[in-house]
Amino acid sequence: MLRRRLRLSAAAGASLVIAASATVQPLPAAVADPRAEDPVVEVTIDSFAPATPIPGQQVVITGRVTNTSTTTFDNPQAIACIEEHRLTTRAELAAIPTELEQPLQKQNDCSGLDNPASTTFQSFKAPLQPKASVPFRLVVPWQEWHISKRAGVYVVGVTFRGNPSDGNRITAGRARTLMPVIDTKPMPRKVNTALVIPLRHRPTLLAGDRFANESLAESMAPNGQLGRLLALGRQQKVTWLVDPAMIDEARRIANGYRVVGSNNQTKAGTGQQTVAAWLKAFDATRTRNPVVLLPYGDPDVASLIDAGGTLKDLVGQSRSATEQFNLGVPLFRSGLWLENGSATSRNLAAASTGYAGAKADDLNLVSSASWTPETRPSLSPSPVYDVLTPEGPVKSVRTVIADSTLTTGGPDAATANSPIQVRQRFAAETALLASTGTGSITVVALSPRGWDTDGRATTAIAQDLSLPWITPVGIDQVLPQSSTSPAVTKPPTALRSTPGLTGTQLDQIKQLNNATTTYVSLLNNPEDADENMRRALLRASSYSWRGFPDESQRFTGFELAAVNYQLGRVHLVTNSAGGKGARREIKVNLSGSKGTFPLTIANELNVSVRVGIVVSSANRPDLRIEPLETRVLAAGQKATYQINASAEQNGLIRADAQVISAQQLPVGRSQELVIQAAQYGSVGWILVGSAVALLFGTSLVRIYRRIRSERKNPTAPEPGSDPLHPAPIDPQDVATADLEAQAEVDPGGDEPNALEPVKQLRITPGRANGVPADDTAESLKEGVGTKDG
Repeated sequence: MLRRRLRLSAAAGASLVIAASATVQPLPAAVADPRAEDPVVEVTIDSFAPATPIPGQQVVITGRVTNTSTTTFDNPQAIACIEEHRLTTRAELAAIPTELEQPLQKQNDCSGLDNPASTTFQSFKAPLQPKASVPFRLVVPWQEWHISKRAGVYVVGVTFRGNPSDGNRITAGRARTLMPVIDTKPMPRKVNTALVIPLRHRPTLLAGDRFANESLAESMAPNGQLGRLLALGRQQKVTWLVDPAMIDEARRIANGYRVVGSNNQTKAGTGQQTVAAWLKAFDATRTRNPVVLLPYGDPDVASLIDAGGTLKDLVGQSRSATEQFNLGVPLFRSGLWLENGSATSRNLAAASTGYAGAKADDLNLVSSASWTPETRPSLSPSPVYDVLTPEGPVKSVRTVIADSTLTTGGPDAATANSPIQVRQRFAAETALLASTGTGSITVVALSPRGWDTDGRATTAIAQDLSLPWITPVGIDQVLPQSSTSPAVTKPPTALRSTPGLTGTQLDQIKQLNNATTTYVSLLNNPEDADENMRRALLRASSYSWRGFPDESQRFTGFELAAVNYQLGRVHLVTNSAGGKGARREIKVNLSGSKGTFPLTIANELNVSVRVGIVVSSANRPDLRIEPLETRVLAAGQKATYQINASAEQNGLIRADAQVISAQQLPVGRSQELVIQAAQYGSVGWILVGSAVALLFGTSLVRIYRRIRSERKNPTAPEPGSDPLHPAPIDPQDVATADLEAQAEVDPGGDEPNALEPVKQLRITPGRANGVPADDTAESLKEGVGTKDG
């Protein structure tokens, strides 16, 4: 629909107030004069036929008038109007004024056709009440336009007039459109037109067969956006610009799916057959319509590159994922789509090079609106250029520039997206191209992102592909031959016109990226990583999340929780009542300056991993841990690591044990350790040394005294005795000798020293009670002090 809201100007409203003040007292400031109200009537043009009349044809305009003000209009009328100036160049089309400063009732740029005998105006039978809406149908014979028969473009439209409550008849609404008038003779040249139709949708796949909502299936229905767009490929030759992530999701829906509600309850999906039919029709159209696949997930290239770091790398990953995508036959071409402020030389170079699978024939699409009007390259005769990229790793990038004026709409900005408005603008632009110059010319029409939410505007453009001066072509026919070198142009200098992904969205993508990278690095064979996990990360960075922050947060949060769950399945075994995941400390002891304690890692994944452990102190700098090498841990297995630790001081040491991957990335949360270091300090070693010295010193004194005593009082062996086989010592002699020896060492009679070693004594047989009655003391002394004893 074509709409335009027009209000009475502030100057006109002020004049009414001044006139009223001459006869009545001024009202309080809080009370507004009802005659100062700005009446608004909305005029909508629904159809305009024929789109390109030839001289002599009548034109039929239909639409609707809606009173959006609080004023009732008497004697309402809808009247056809025309601006008699003929437009013959595209520059004149671009210069049509969209807003005029003077009051509407004083404008004469669209003069009404007021022949009472014609059907160029329509009077409504009843007054137009507030919020009321009435249809109109105007039939304008050719002669009523009062224009020449020469070809050109005219601005025509419909105005609304009526009498508001004050009785002064005014023009309160107007809608305009473009009317290309063509000559009966053929146009001087053909316009080869490549209509590129985006087929994309924001991600809805959560995991497995779980989807966030039914929006993709609803869009693929015949009356949905994707359903309408797909139908165009059956009627005309077009080029599909497709997000492979959307194809992935559609294939899963076709195999059966469930929808996850806000309360995490699931229910069976209802769009399986609809999506399956759409996929079948899409495959059928690919036999005649070329396919360009966007980077997987259609990432927000500008936002990711501006964010830098690991987020910048996602652009190359998404392009590599597209190169590996299995679309089936016929084959596809990989492409990139930048527009407006996103199409900088840095972004163009970074996103089109440096990724696995990059090919020379990859297609880079950029909107001509990315350049300012003064610096915009000419798109005649070819829209293909080598765009200089001084900020990138390459000097230039082969680029196809889409003509943004072909989808601009107008002349009124408020209704630029109306299907009828877009259709008339496309017809007018291409008619002027065909009527000037010689030879063929090639243009590329690509709607801007977020422009056609229901597919109706693109459908209107596709209808114009049947105009006699247009030849529909595929994008492959636009590209030059390999032997042809395109012209060179400077990169766009326009600043970004629309905001990208929010800071919150980028932070969530970064968290998901870090978790996914950690999981892949954890695997013994990174190729074992679930491809769906990597692709979920790319879908989280989609351009389609612009304007849908809540859905984006839910999607990314769901994927992040799924990855963290997998990471949590590789963990330290705590052997505590809390079990896995409980924040309970592990207690270990060091019995000396050095010690060893075990830590066990469990792998509950169904793939093997390569892991290690890092232990770090939280409160003591003297804890030393010998580094460990990572080892492979099979699926469903456990492994125990012996941790060699040392500490210089006694006491409690709080530490953290962290499982790490082979790339030294932390896996999951760290586990708290409580290490009790128990060892001898310097004072303890002094006491031990003193005790040992006292023990050996006392023994040496006793030995010395015995040797000296033997030398002074040698004792001859008893007759008949054998020195090598002495008789057993009598127990009585043993006791007496022990007492005498103690008396020599400690004359004071103190308690015996517990540290003294116990001496083994021999017992001499053949003596009464073991000791003679006449020489007991001397015999004991001699028996104990002898070499034998």
